[in-house]
Amino acid sequence: MKAMIFAAGRGERMRPLTDAHPKPLLPVGGKPLIVWKIEALARAGFKDIVINHAWLGEQIEQALGDGNRFGVRLAYSAEPSALETAGGIAQALPLLSAAPERGEIFLAVSGDIFTDYDFRALLPRARAMAGAPEPRMHLVMVPNPPFHPDGDFALGADGLLLPTPTATAPSLTFGNIGLYDTRLFTAIEPGQKVAMTPYYRAAVAAGLASGERFDGAWENVGTPAQLAALDATVLARAGTACAPLP
Repeated sequence: MKAMIFAAGRGERMRPLTDAHPKPLLPVGGKPLIVWKIEALARAGFKDIVINHAWLGEQIEQALGDGNRFGVRLAYSAEPSALETAGGIAQALPLLSAAPERGEIFLAVSGDIFTDYDFRALLPRARAMAGAPEPRMHLVMVPNPPFHPDGDFALGADGLLLPTPTATAPSLTFGNIGLYDTRLFTAIEPGQKVAMTPYYRAAVAAGLASGERFDGAWENVGTPAQLAALDATVLARAGTACAPLP
């Protein structure tokens, strides 16, 4: 199974840091945000990773290379301008699957989150999703952060996501980690800018989106202040010095 890291956004809220550097290369604890994801995916056994990029994407390719030093193979999906999540996946489909119409499962994660989630936890779920008659998705949900108090979906007792919370299923926030079936994106014309939100909502409404709750370390790093605070926390825990930007 292949993995994809989303790294195409400019990171407007992270300016001015992202004026000269793509957001996934900003350092936390001595290494770029995106490297934490690559290393975690490698530990989980993912050897083929696709990275999409747009804003200053050449810096990402120069910094990461072919992935050999991480023990993985990196492939890049370049976008002239960011195509949003669904459009980015459609553009990268040839790198994710030789026959996407057959319905292969892949893992996708945002390049600007910081988490200790163990991606190995998704492997049994991916095997269960393979070969389903209808394309499905599985989303990792986290407790609602302060910037998103209303959450996105609720998690039912049967493991399916619900569009609205209930008395026994409170709202949770999508943690930007998910499993997807390639068939979900084959109708999108490559190069088209397409948001992912309608796909999430349609899958949830149809009962084709499962989920799990993760209560470990997770942060969507959005502003310079958040980045500095996270960096200080990670450095204090590790007792290391912060490396300069690539």
